[in-house]
Amino acid sequence: MTISHSQDLLLALAAFVLVGGLTPVMRRLAIKHEVMDSPNTSHKTHKDPVPYLGGVGIILGILAVSFGALIYKHAESKNFWLALSVLGPALVLGLIGLWDDIKNLPPLPRFIAQTVAGVFTSAILISSSTVGTPTGSQTLDAIVTTIWIVGICNSINFFDNLDGGAAGTIAISSIALTILGINGHQYLVGGLAAVTAGATVGFLLWNKSPARIYMGDAGALFLGILIASLTIRLHPSAETQWTSFATPLLLIAVPILDTSVAVLSRLRRKISPFQGGRDHLSHRLVRAGLERPQAAITLWVLSGFFAMCAVLIPLTNKMTEQIISAIAALAWAGLFTYFFRTADSE
Repeated sequence: MTISHSQDLLLALAAFVLVGGLTPVMRRLAIKHEVMDSPNTSHKTHKDPVPYLGGVGIILGILAVSFGALIYKHAESKNFWLALSVLGPALVLGLIGLWDDIKNLPPLPRFIAQTVAGVFTSAILISSSTVGTPTGSQTLDAIVTTIWIVGICNSINFFDNLDGGAAGTIAISSIALTILGINGHQYLVGGLAAVTAGATVGFLLWNKSPARIYMGDAGALFLGILIASLTIRLHPSAETQWTSFATPLLLIAVPILDTSVAVLSRLRRKISPFQGGRDHLSHRLVRAGLERPQAAITLWVLSGFFAMCAVLIPLTNKMTEQIISAIAALAWAGLFTYFFRTADSE
């Protein structure tokens, strides 16, 4: 099944309209049933309760547009199964995240669910030979894939700490992933990424500062495993193995940077990495003097830079793609050094 750039644009537009329309409905439901994020812990930065359930709108929009498009295209059953192998585990984690939004689960059940979803997804990828950049060893592929999925799920969840920050960043990564998927003739990856881009931009209309609704763990976990699965399925058209491995890292470079800085700073202070805190990139940018909207835009710009590097890699020759990857790696290391050296809190 092939999908053109114009069809990808239609998919993104459909998801944008659907999620943009569903989100205020979810907001009213959250207020009615008091599913709210209350500023009752020290790491919360908002002053008034903000409704959750934005993630439910994202999930419904992505599922409806994705499977609706497959039905409309009269896709073969194998394409339905491929889509289900990506969206099924994401839906399960999204439902667990919704449960967490409502009941406030401890970290351990969430981590167990992420691990189970990671093992299940990696088993599907290995058995169907759809790992984009295999290592040559099925065992190593399975380990790397599971760690990647669990790590990115937590990374996106950690990163969702600023109005519009996570939604905008995921939208940028998804746009780049759409381009890479279509240019590489990986139409399922490109199509699902286009739907994700449209859905997150539609949600961003309501989530930008000052946010009127949050995606919650339902949205963060759903999007986390979805992006992780799509990036691990992507087969970059790179000339060397290491630049091929660099491509998915570049697509999610900023959430990975955020998690690395926050976790290592907590370990340095001898506190649990799973404990909330004001030590994320967004908090550090605000303490550096930026307004919250400016901090979100800064994160989007950084994401755009790394995403652009990922898109350029398959379009250049061997030497140039290595230079691009090296520049991106140095930029990431420099950003890590800068943020890690800034104060963890005021």
